[in-house]
Amino acid sequence: MPRIPYFDVDQASGKHAEFLDKLKPHLNIYRMLANSEAGLKGFIRMGNALLYRCELDAGLRELAIVRVGRLSRAAYEVFQHERIGREAGVDEAKIAALREATIEAPVFADNEKAVLRFTDDVVRNVKASDRNLKAVQAFLSPGAVVELTLTVGYYMMVCRFLETTGVEGEEGQAEWLKTAKL
Repeated sequence: MPRIPYFDVDQASGKHAEFLDKLKPHLNIYRMLANSEAGLKGFIRMGNALLYRCELDAGLRELAIVRVGRLSRAAYEVFQHERIGREAGVDEAKIAALREATIEAPVFADNEKAVLRFTDDVVRNVKASDRNLKAVQAFLSPGAVVELTLTVGYYMMVCRFLETTGVEGEEGQAEWLKTAKL
C-alpha cells in the first residue's frame, strides 16, 4: 500500500499533462513521481540518459542495477530490471545467480564480477575501493566508469524512493515475489 497517495494523472494540466502523456503506460512509479512535476521530469531525463544514451554495455548496466535492487531489498526495482536485463541479453543463469546473492558464481565473466564487486562497494561503502575501481578501469573507458557510478547511484535513489513511498508492484509482480528471495 502506498505511503503517499499516487498523483491523479487525469487531473494534470498544461506541460505536466503533456509530459505524463508521453509516459504511457502510467506505471505506479510514474504516478508516485508525478506528485512532483520537476522531480518527475528530472528523474525521467536522468533515467533515460543512463538507459539509452550511455556507452556502458547494457548487460553490465543491468547486472549492476539488479544488484543494487537486491542489496536495497527493492522488489519493484528487481522485478522491472530482471525483465529489462533479459531484453538486454542477460542470461537467465546470471539472473538466478543474483537471486542467490552469488556475485562470484562461475556463470559470471571476470568483467561482470568486477562490475558486481564495484557495485557492492559503492552501495555498501559509498566510495569504491582502489582495488575495485582499478578492476573496472581495466576494461571500461573513463566515460563508462562514470556511467557505471552514476547508474549505481541513480538506482540507489530509485530503490530508496520506491521503498519509502511504498510504490506498489506492477502486473505480474505479486506472483514473481513468491520466488524472488529478497
